[in-house]
Amino acid sequence: MEQSQKLAEVISLHRKAAKLSRIKLAELAGVGKTVVYDIEKGKESVQLDTLRKILKVLNITIVLTSPLLENLTSQGNEKG
Repeated sequence: MEQSQKLAEVISLHRKAAKLSRIKLAELAGVGKTVVYDIEKGKESVQLDTLRKILKVLNITIVLTSPLLENLTSQGNEKG
């Protein structure tokens, strides 16, 4: 399954669990009413700021993982 489809399913699941319509979620997030529909349909070109607003309303956190993040963390500790 593509990442955009996984994200679409997570957002849809959380929205429904919160008993929010797509329109209400858009209003709470301060985004256009079609944005939530587009995201839930797996649209891949969504502005990061828009996505972050929707995720914040739904209390969803994105965690970045990368083999380079460990290096970045250890470099930050060495400077401190």
